[in-house]
Parts: sequence; structure tokens; C-alpha cells
Amino acid sequence: MLKHFNKSPVWVLISSAALILLPFVNDSRSLMIMITQIFILAIFAMSYDLLLGYTGIVSFGHAMFFGIGAYSTGVLLSRFEPTMLWLLVSIAVGMVVAAIVSYFVGLLTLRLSNHFYAMLTLALAGLFLVVAEKWRSLTLGNDGFTFRVPDVMRDRLSFYLICLILMVAVFFFLMRLTNSPMGKVLLAVRENEARTQSLGFKTIHYKLISSVVAGVIASLSGSLYVLSLRFVNTSVFALDVTLDALLMTILGGVGTLIGPIIGAAIIEVSHHWLSELGKSYVIFERWIIFFGILYILAVMFFPKGIVGTLKEVRWKKKRPSNVETNNKNKRIAG
Repeated sequence: MLKHFNKSPVWVLISSAALILLPFVNDSRSLMIMITQIFILAIFAMSYDLLLGYTGIVSFGHAMFFGIGAYSTGVLLSRFEPTMLWLLVSIAVGMVVAAIVSYFVGLLTLRLSNHFYAMLTLALAGLFLVVAEKWRSLTLGNDGFTFRVPDVMRDRLSFYLICLILMVAVFFFLMRLTNSPMGKVLLAVRENEARTQSLGFKTIHYKLISSVVAGVIASLSGSLYVLSLRFVNTSVFALDVTLDALLMTILGGVGTLIGPIIGAAIIEVSHHWLSELGKSYVIFERWIIFFGILYILAVMFFPKGIVGTLKEVRWKKKRPSNVETNNKNKRIAG
């Protein structure tokens, strides 16, 4: 049993314990804000990994669900008293709307090839972006608006711990989901949908569930994102948001769950580090170029993502010893 034990949850728990203690060791405000952003983006990247890594669905409009959560929280907290009750209601509204939208989008397109789903989600994300820009009486367009948050969310330490708890909770929820019989069917759909259908599974149902769960979790991350900024504008619907989730997933390792967390950390730390260097050194003023070089190097040296490549290397190291053991057993038996 121990031989097949997955060590990822253990590392997540150990890392979480260390992260809980970190603010008491180093109370740097900028460091706490950066790590909080990593937690939020990790939730978003894990939701994308459920689609891409476990179901084989490519989405170019995942920012749509992120933006739905962001605007649901921003609008409701700006219109009503910033209490915990209205905060929870705003997050719940965003999740429900995201679930409904993802369900109908999936119902319309998931029966067809995955690229139809990708293109429709891209078009719908663009539609939501246009609506947010034009409906100025509600969203104030691209200028955006600020809003107040509950007192507990104003404290950086409290918000830091809440985001950490939610990230860990999402990780274990998705890990349980992907390791369940349903998760095995999702993997079968990813590998060969036609064969999975021939075995009697209604693959459209499983793909719809995956799409809805991913949309709901993305909405949660969108709500947390605007709570960290206390500001929302139409940039939450931008294509860049989806591309960030895609890059975090690919960089960390597709279909690993722990990979998107690592990818989110690397990208956010690199972004922060290169931006700071740009303030001091002229050569780093065009830091986005160096950011691109980092991506290229990561893809060259970690073609299956950091976690995926490390797992493959570990498997190759174990394989010769397993072969030698089997041959030895055969000689003894012979």
C-alpha cells in the first residue's frame, strides 16, 4: 500500500504548515501580497487543469468564469453593505452563474470536437468583455470601480490565511474527484473518447460535470482576486487571463494538480522579480522579453512540465531496477 502512496498531498500539507508560519517569521507586506496572489492564481490554474489535464478539453475562454466571479463580488459589495453575509452571497451568486453558463456552453459544444468548445468559449469571453465595457451603469466600463470589503478581509494576514485554506481545500477536492471512478472515466475520455463511449459511458455527461466544476472553481478564484485588489474592471475577461492559466498548467505539469500550483508560484515570482529589476536596471525595462525567455527555457528543459518531467525521470530510474528484480525472480523460479 505504501508503495503506491501518492506523496503530493503530504507535500501540500507540509508546505501549507510552513506557509501558515511564514507571516509570523517574515511580516513583509509585499511578500504576503505576492504569496496571496499565488494562492488565488493556483486555484484558477487547478480549475483549468481539470479541463485540460484530466478531460482533454482546451478552453480559450476560461477567463469568462473568472470574470463572472469577479464582477458578482464587486457589484454586490458596491451596492450593499460590505458584510460577511453579502460577501458569501456574492461568491455564491458568481458560482451559480458560472455553473449555469458553463453547463449551457458545454451542452451546445461538447458533443462536437473539442476545438468547437475552445472557439465558442473564446467568443463568449469576448462577448462578456464587450458587455462589461458597454454596460457602464453597472460596471463603469474599462475604468472599473472600487468597493469596500468586510473588516476581516481588510487584514492582510486574515485574507492570506483564508486564501491558503481555500487553495488547499480546492486541491484536496479535485484530488478526490480525479482519483474517484468518475475521475478515471475523465482520463479515459481524454485518452480515447470513442473507445470510452463504446464501453457504455455517456461521455457528454462526464465532460459537462468537468466543465461545470472547473467554471465554479474559476469563479471562486475571480472573487478572491478582486477582493485582494478591492477593485474590478474589464481586464478580468481578457484573453491574457486564460493564457496565464494555460501557461501555469503547462509549466507546472498538465494533469498533476500540484503542477499548476508550482506553475502559478513560478510565474508570479518571476513577474514580481523581473518587474523589480526593471526599476533598477535599464536592460530589464523590457522585462516581458526575459519573461518569454524563461518560458522557452522551461519548455525546453521540462517538456512535460516540471512535475510531469520529474515523474518521468523518477519512473525511468525505477524501471531498470524493477526489470532486474523480475529477471532475478524468473531465474529463481526456473
